[in-house]
Amino acid sequence: MRGLHERVRACAGRLAICATLLIAGCETLAAADPNALWQIVHFDCAPAARTTDKTGVCSSVDISHRYAILKDRNGLAQHLLIPTDRISGVESPLVLAPDAPNYWADAWNSRGFVEASLTAAHRETLADDRLGLEINSAYRRTQEQLHIHIDCMRASAVEALQRHRNDAPNRWDWDTIDGARYRIMRVSGPTFDVNPFDIVARDKQAPDAMAAQTILVTGAGPSAQHDGWLIVNSGTDVDGGTGSAEVLLDHQCKVAENRP
Repeated sequence: MRGLHERVRACAGRLAICATLLIAGCETLAAADPNALWQIVHFDCAPAARTTDKTGVCSSVDISHRYAILKDRNGLAQHLLIPTDRISGVESPLVLAPDAPNYWADAWNSRGFVEASLTAAHRETLADDRLGLEINSAYRRTQEQLHIHIDCMRASAVEALQRHRNDAPNRWDWDTIDGARYRIMRVSGPTFDVNPFDIVARDKQAPDAMAAQTILVTGAGPSAQHDGWLIVNSGTDVDGGTGSAEVLLDHQCKVAENRP
């Protein structure tokens, strides 16, 4: 019985962490517990989906595609895609495995959760070039579980990236945005059938090279199906680069204007 009681107490402690994270926001707890996101998905959301067909504290759990969607309290509409597998981040070889899920495509297809939050806040629907997906480098993240931010783009970033709307596809072009150097590749529609991890890793194959990378994906124009997508990449290994493209996102979603 003692062992059972200890397991119950441990489980209760993990659920308490989940509840605290939802109240405080991911960034607040990150310094105290860099494994908080993993604990939420592994001990609450995924088990709930497997045993009760519910999603725990998460907005959604897709067991077959191995990810969960969590609303982050930091921001108006920000959601996070979090794998249900234990994956540290952008540097993990698991994201490049032949059978790895395309978490970026899953994140793009999950943008409806951002839209629902905007609708609830009486905000306008986002065009595809105003929605961004982003992952931080190993040196700029606060959590030791891979997560992709799904949120609004910053207006200045939308404007800067417009000049790449008609770039020739499948090649890198360099640009400076808000003082940092990024390389940008446009990929064509109508479906998002590429994996940005694979594309960035073509010339960043070593784990330590991938660890330095930040990646952002957004629509190349208002309709990604027509205009394609932009893969935006920088890293701490680039002169003038950055390990976090999260600055190109706006967690307050100013690009989504208030409805009349």
